[in-house]
Amino acid sequence: MMVSYALALVAALQTTPADATAPVHPMTLRSGGPIGADRAALRIAHADLAIEALPERRMLSARVTLTLTAQAATPRIAIDLDDALAVRSIRVDGEVIERPKWRQADGQVVIETPLATGQRAKVEIVYAGSPHVAKRAPWDDGFVWSEWHGKPWFGTTAQDSGCDLWWPCLDFPAGEPASVDLHLTIPTGLSAPANGVLRGIDTLPDGRTTWHWHAGATNPYALAISVGPYREIKGQYRSRFGNIIPLHFWHLEGKEAQAQQLFAEFAPTLDFFESTIGPYPFGNEKVGVVETPYLGMEHQTINAYGNGYKPAPEGFDWLFQHEFSHEWFGNQVTAADWDDFWLHEAFASYMQPLSGKWREGDARYLSMLLIQRQRVANRAPIVSGRSMTTREVNGDTGPGTDVYFKGAWMLHSLRHLIGDRAFFAATRRLVYGRPDPKPGNFTPRFATTRDFERAVTQETGKDFGWFFDAYLRQAALPDLIEQRDDTRLTLRWQVPGNGAFPMPVEVEVDGVRQTLAMTGGTGSIAVPRGAHIVIDPMAWLLRRSPAIERMQAPRVATP
Repeated sequence: MMVSYALALVAALQTTPADATAPVHPMTLRSGGPIGADRAALRIAHADLAIEALPERRMLSARVTLTLTAQAATPRIAIDLDDALAVRSIRVDGEVIERPKWRQADGQVVIETPLATGQRAKVEIVYAGSPHVAKRAPWDDGFVWSEWHGKPWFGTTAQDSGCDLWWPCLDFPAGEPASVDLHLTIPTGLSAPANGVLRGIDTLPDGRTTWHWHAGATNPYALAISVGPYREIKGQYRSRFGNIIPLHFWHLEGKEAQAQQLFAEFAPTLDFFESTIGPYPFGNEKVGVVETPYLGMEHQTINAYGNGYKPAPEGFDWLFQHEFSHEWFGNQVTAADWDDFWLHEAFASYMQPLSGKWREGDARYLSMLLIQRQRVANRAPIVSGRSMTTREVNGDTGPGTDVYFKGAWMLHSLRHLIGDRAFFAATRRLVYGRPDPKPGNFTPRFATTRDFERAVTQETGKDFGWFFDAYLRQAALPDLIEQRDDTRLTLRWQVPGNGAFPMPVEVEVDGVRQTLAMTGGTGSIAVPRGAHIVIDPMAWLLRRSPAIERMQAPRVATP
């Protein structure tokens, strides 16, 4: 941000702040889902955001320039932006657009400028206002205004409602800008870590500073502002792939000891992911974490951390590890539609017990998985087969937290079914779009559930559609029906719709294990009279559990 422009922003802000807690238009709350032709035609080749934050007034003032390309002809340009941020002027390719050739209403800025297929346009939008305040971040989105030792401390979170809460964007997964420059002007004495690589810090005559960040392709909701009285810890990590990766942690002043303990987890966690999945996707930028006044979020290369440095029996910080896993599952590979949201959260959730296994072995792995199993709700299919918004996925009629825990258990069962080699090879194909990722030979990509299914088929030579249909496209879990007489045990899988489900089952008879192939969904073995039988002794199978159902059932109060 040029100094002259920064000063001009202050003059532009001599207005009464809007009520940032006022109701937000449904279009702004909506992220993803079916997309109108006007927005679907556009992609962002570059986003340049020059933003000044004024925490004492809880306001923003900004000039954002979007370099747009039209994938199809469109009669107008439609950009998503919350109505609370009032647009003051618009230019297209340097030309001032006067009203009524543009309008702002219903969560959008619409410019009556047609674009032909393949045409590129630079759209400059100047705006100011009070961004929506999150009431319960990160479950509710917006700005979180706080303070630390009397100094401003604030940040953004926007996964559920989307990027348009604070910058003009295309609020759907494919709206991801191919590159971003972010220029943040902030009050004296504060720091503004953000996405990507720091290109420089300018100090203005009155002591304010402007931080200049540059990032490559960035998830729209993963672009973030975090500002506070931070201290920085930094280091380097020599990757097993040969590259040097910068490590940065911005923590609150006065928390040096706790922060050093968490920073010590960065390198071993990075090594776990690189050894298990593949190269860190943003090694040419950084591994970045910033302490925030809310729990956390997977902001690309600047993950939000607000877990309070809590010790855990697993020996690592679950929040740091979970958000960091999204650099692979969410930022490197992004769900093409929110109906595929499990690709982000199921893998991120499964990486935690895998990390426990990597550190301590099978006992830790199983103990962490069994805790997750209690949270599987089975209220709706994980994948609906239609375009979804984030709120539909997370709402009362969507799968909700099953995209985390049921999805993680599905991956656990799949790994057992196809074996480690095929499982991790298919996962690499999903994440990188190729089987042989190395630094420099891949870029961020979009993927669907079907892409992962195809990757599994490529690595196994078999079609596992029956498996994914049962676990992802049905709400109820497969039920393993047991029937036993004096000398025989018979097992039968029952799945919604009575489709095929030839999932093998381990059986332990008097301490001796054997596997029933369950061809056709059934299996039978002879057992000695009075034998002790344990079905699935190592808990590989995600299946119906009457015990968990009873535990989850609402309890009726008694006098």
